[in-house]
Amino acid sequence: MKSKNLLPGLIALFVLGITSCTNETDTEDTTEGNWILRSSFEGVARSEAVAFSIGSRGYIVTGYDGSKRLKDLWQYDSDYNFWQQKAEFPGTARHAATGFSIEDRGYIGTGSDGYNRLNDFWEYNSTTNTWTQKADFGGSARLDAVGFSIGSKGYISTGYDGNWLKDIWEFDPANNGWTQRVSMSGEKRRGAVAFVYNNKAYIVTGNYSGGTTNDFNVFDPSQPEGQAWTMLRKITNVSDESYDDDYTIVRSKAVAFVMNNKAYITTGENGSILKDTWEYDFATDTWTAKTSFEGTSRSGASAFSLNNRGFVLLGKSSTLQLEDIREFFPNEEYNEYEDQ
Repeated sequence: MKSKNLLPGLIALFVLGITSCTNETDTEDTTEGNWILRSSFEGVARSEAVAFSIGSRGYIVTGYDGSKRLKDLWQYDSDYNFWQQKAEFPGTARHAATGFSIEDRGYIGTGSDGYNRLNDFWEYNSTTNTWTQKADFGGSARLDAVGFSIGSKGYISTGYDGNWLKDIWEFDPANNGWTQRVSMSGEKRRGAVAFVYNNKAYIVTGNYSGGTTNDFNVFDPSQPEGQAWTMLRKITNVSDESYDDDYTIVRSKAVAFVMNNKAYITTGENGSILKDTWEYDFATDTWTAKTSFEGTSRSGASAFSLNNRGFVLLGKSSTLQLEDIREFFPNEEYNEYEDQ
C-alpha cells in the first residue's frame, strides 16, 4: 500500500478501536438505500443454502439448520410475496453447495454432507416440479464454490477440496457435459461471490490460506482461452487516489445480486459478522457504501435477483440460524421504522 498522510491513518486507527468491540459492522453516516421486510421463509431457518432464480420466482434448497443438513426446496413468488414448498431434492442432504439457473431449469451441485465433499450434479425442472440427476461435476468434489450462468451455459468455479481453488468448469445442458476453461488469474479462494452483468461474470471476495482476498476478476466466456479473464481494481485501499480510501469490502461468505446497472454485496464475515452493503458501478469500476442490511448481521446468507429486484435472506448470526427475507431499494432514503 502506498503511504498516505499520518493524520488520516491515526483517525482510522481510532475509529477501528471504537468499532472493533461489536460484531455488527455498520457503514457510518450512510442513509442511501432502504431494506424492506418481506414474508418470512416458511422452511426451517438455515444458512449456506443454494439460491437460484427463474423469472419472478426465487428458489432455496438444501442448507444447514444448526444440527443437520437439509434437502427441502422452497419457491418464493416475488409478485405476490408468498412461499410454496416444492419437490424435495433427491440427492444427499448438504450445505455449502452452489447452483445457477438456465431458462426454466435450476441446477445444484457440490457441497458437503458434513463428512464428505460432493461432486454430484442435479437439474430441477420448474415446469414439471421434478428433479433429474445429470453428469457429475467435472472438477474435484468441493464446497464453498460459486455458480453462475451466461446464456445457455452454466459455470462452477473456486471453492475448497482440501486446497483452495480457482479453476472454472463450463456445463452444457445440451450434451450434459463439462468442459474445463482456463483458470482465473487471481487468488485461489473459497466463500467468494459471483454475479453476472452483460454476459460477463464477476468473482470477488472470499478467503484463502493467507487470509481474505482483495482481487476482483471478470470472466468473458466469449473470449479465447487466455484472454477470458480480466483483473479489475482491488477492493482494498491500495492506491494513493481517494476512491478507495474507505473501502472495507473484503470478506467471505457474503451475498451478491444485480439490479439495474449496479451490483451489490452485503453481509458475510471477516473476523466479525458483517451487515454493511456496497454498491458496484460497472461503468467506473468503483464501490460506494450504501445503507447496511437492516436485519441481524449474518454469514452464509442467500440472495437472488428477481426481475431487477434484489432480495437477501436466511444465514447465521453469531448464535442463531435465521429465516427473514428483505428486499433492497438502493435509491430510497433509509427509514428505520418502515418494517417494524
